[in-house]
Amino acid sequence: MVGKMSRIEDKDYQRELRRKIKQLKQEKQAVILAHNYERPEVQEIADFLGDSLELSRAVTEIDAKIVVFCGVHFMAETASILNPEKTILLPVKEAGCPMADMINVKKLRDLKSRYPGAPVVCYVNSSAQVKAESDICCTSSNAVEVVRSLSEKEIIFVPDRNLADYIQTQLPHKKIFAGEGYCPTHMRISDEEIIQAKKEHPEALLMAHPECPPRLLALTDYIGSTSGMLEFVRKSPAHEFIVGTEKGMIFRLRRENPNKKFFSPSEHFVCADMKLTTLGWIAHSLENMVHEVKVNDRIRKKARKSLDRMMSVKKVNK
Repeated sequence: MVGKMSRIEDKDYQRELRRKIKQLKQEKQAVILAHNYERPEVQEIADFLGDSLELSRAVTEIDAKIVVFCGVHFMAETASILNPEKTILLPVKEAGCPMADMINVKKLRDLKSRYPGAPVVCYVNSSAQVKAESDICCTSSNAVEVVRSLSEKEIIFVPDRNLADYIQTQLPHKKIFAGEGYCPTHMRISDEEIIQAKKEHPEALLMAHPECPPRLLALTDYIGSTSGMLEFVRKSPAHEFIVGTEKGMIFRLRRENPNKKFFSPSEHFVCADMKLTTLGWIAHSLENMVHEVKVNDRIRKKARKSLDRMMSVKKVNK
């Protein structure tokens, strides 16, 4: 009986938080952006939902004074770089990205000294300082197109070595010099878990994010970003899919494809930083206007160039 009452009280509390967030949004002319890896209840109250590239574009188009970014720190920084006149709030200031922490300006300059003349392609999962030190930015959605757009044959790519390896397979005429970063969440998945999932769901197609290790990508039916996965599922005649990325993605896949089935290959596919954001923290952020993310103007202007150059790259159908 106690457990049942707790669930009822929890639903009432969640309902009240949603009401409060809606009211605060209207009062403060705010919008909420959320990444596909966020908690289901956070995805449900978002005005814009997407992957890093989609959210980067959305930020430049929204007409609002305040943007609440439900994601991690580098995403909020990107929003601030693109919209310095807006107030960018990150509900949980501790929400970071381990991969982004694996590259800094010193490490990048060391790579540039080792490979002089090679342009730097910087994955969006990085700090504003690293973006400012780079020639062009990219996301997992457009990484191949970005590298393909460069005339140089030798490219420095930071920080994700797995994404760099995937790009190399798609563009064998280029030479990619990769950083040593990686996504801990995508690295946790094992060959055994993937093989077991395929045995348990023999009719399911396996999708995987390019941040996964190469040995796992070799087992997949489709490799792509979260937005790419959504498109693949919509167009596929298949009815079952194993989702090789953070578990939060399954909520959106199920919601937009109610007649199809989705399975996670591992209980370890959880990004703790993405799950820090809750409805309570969003309400707290809006009510108290915390935590604002602002990028130093000197860094912002330089980082903006690498982001603008990324945004100008058109997708090539090949």
